[in-house]
Amino acid sequence: MKKAKMSLLAVAAVAFGAFAFKGIAGGTISGKVVPADGATEAWAVSGTDTLKAAIADGAFSFAEAKAGTYTVVVDAKEPFKDATITDVKVEDGKATDLGEIKLAQ
Repeated sequence: MKKAKMSLLAVAAVAFGAFAFKGIAGGTISGKVVPADGATEAWAVSGTDTLKAAIADGAFSFAEAKAGTYTVVVDAKEPFKDATITDVKVEDGKATDLGEIKLAQ
C-alpha cells in the first residue's frame, strides 16, 4: 500500500511539474506601413504591458503578445502623422494581421 501511495505521489509530481513550466504561447500582431520608409517603430499597449517593434521595409511584428486587447501606435517620421489602431484583439497561439496601414501627411 505504501508503495502504491509513493507511486501515485511521484506521478502527481511529474504531472504538476509538466504543467507548471508550460510556457504561454501568446499571439502575434503584424502589419505593413505605407509608405515603407514613413515610420521607424511601432508600439503595442495593453494595460501595463508595452511592446516595441522596429519597422523594416515597412513591416513590423510583435511576437509573444499576451492575450488581450491592444492599442497599436505607429511612430511616423515627418512629414507623416502617427497612426493609432485601437481594439486590436490578440488570442494565444493566433496571429492578428493589421494589414496595410496608410500614413497620412
